[in-house]
Amino acid sequence: MKVEFKDTFFESVEKLVWYDTKLWKVWDAIRYDIPNFFKNIYRFRKELYNHQWWDYRYTLEILYRSLTILEKGLSKDGIEVPESRDKKLKNIRRVLELLKHKLDDDYVERAQKVLGEILWKPLEWEDIEGTDSHRLLDNDTPAEKKHMKKVFARARKVEKAEWVEMWSIISGLQTDEHWKDYIKTEDYTKLNTEGKFEAQWKWSDGSDMRTWWD
Repeated sequence: MKVEFKDTFFESVEKLVWYDTKLWKVWDAIRYDIPNFFKNIYRFRKELYNHQWWDYRYTLEILYRSLTILEKGLSKDGIEVPESRDKKLKNIRRVLELLKHKLDDDYVERAQKVLGEILWKPLEWEDIEGTDSHRLLDNDTPAEKKHMKKVFARARKVEKAEWVEMWSIISGLQTDEHWKDYIKTEDYTKLNTEGKFEAQWKWSDGSDMRTWWD
């Protein structure tokens, strides 16, 4: 058997050799990496300005900014088929929504919209006789205290539920067992027999951050 190589093959080999040279790596850094570095500084300028190592909030802020950029990129420039891309976008937007609630810490405010407003009273202090100290006066009625307790309980419950939901979406709601169940269905058998690629994206629900790329 005679083996022949076309010119395009040798051109590809030459490119691979060129890409492995120090000169190319320097050029690649100047042309792409350094501009991208400064572009990212601008993108994350607010998060970088505020970031502190000791508070996880700043980690969530960077995650929020990164997913915002990802959502915009997939929506505007994504080349993936809409059937699977739209599922990813739906999950990304939900995570952004949950992250925003966490960053805004609006759980009590939202609980009040459901259960009713808390009557916030101005703080009042009284002198402790014979000392230079003061104590806070408790001016809330039993009914007001009961309502406040109920609102805060609901706020904590919602916060916990949304925190679990957010990380469930990021880690992926589907498991290997879900896939094993799907490949037993007539829908998968038909698509697989016809040699179509729709089987994977029809099964996927768009969760799992590891799949959020285009």
